[in-house]
Amino acid sequence: MTDAVARVARAARLLVALDFDGVLSPLVTDPMAARATPEAKRAVAALMDAPGVTVAFVSGRALGDLRVIAEHDDASRVWLAGSHGAEHWRPGAGQLRADDDTDPADADEIRESAEAAAAAFEGAWIEAKRYGFALHTRTSPDGIEPRAQAAIDELMRTAAPAWRRRDGKHVLEFAWRHEGKDVAVAELRRVTQADAVVFAGDDVTDEDALRSLEEGDLGIRVGPGETAASLRVADPGELAAVLTRLASLRAS
Repeated sequence: MTDAVARVARAARLLVALDFDGVLSPLVTDPMAARATPEAKRAVAALMDAPGVTVAFVSGRALGDLRVIAEHDDASRVWLAGSHGAEHWRPGAGQLRADDDTDPADADEIRESAEAAAAAFEGAWIEAKRYGFALHTRTSPDGIEPRAQAAIDELMRTAAPAWRRRDGKHVLEFAWRHEGKDVAVAELRRVTQADAVVFAGDDVTDEDALRSLEEGDLGIRVGPGETAASLRVADPGELAAVLTRLASLRAS
């Protein structure tokens, strides 16, 4: 770990791109109750103060929800990519609008059908998202999750086969926008002119970004699971320690 962090710390311009849930914040039952740990907040603040470093949060959350849980305001220096990279916020520019940001005519009807389907399964519920919806089953009893996901899968095969399907930790998400976190990181790299990228994530959707990293970058997986990352940490606390070390090396 020491060698990998020291190597990437030497980049002239460094982009540190971080998922939020499970990475800076522990996973929680109520999605809107997520907040970065005090250690993670201090690490992010130290990185933002380090020379030549840009910090970005890259999340599957809708941009508005990401700003709430990240306690992000218009004066923040943290860049944001929400909805897996379909939405962006930049310091000094605010939210960027996509030219093709029009909802499908049947999007609300599809969400309502998903809500009706999920209601049949204890603990399952639908979160409306900017470009689709997510089925949550974290509080469902054993055996319910696969049945609830199968019901939503069957609905979407008929109602919206072109929507992108994403698996997560007790989450199944569908969206009509197809951007992934690999695209988000590539765009952030381009705009910030970063010479190297650190990306940290904890879930299946983060693997798109981890697989896209280039020689000289550093990918970090938080927690268990198959990964393309070269470094693994156990939890947000261990990640905060790595980020703090990176900030210290940049400042020295």
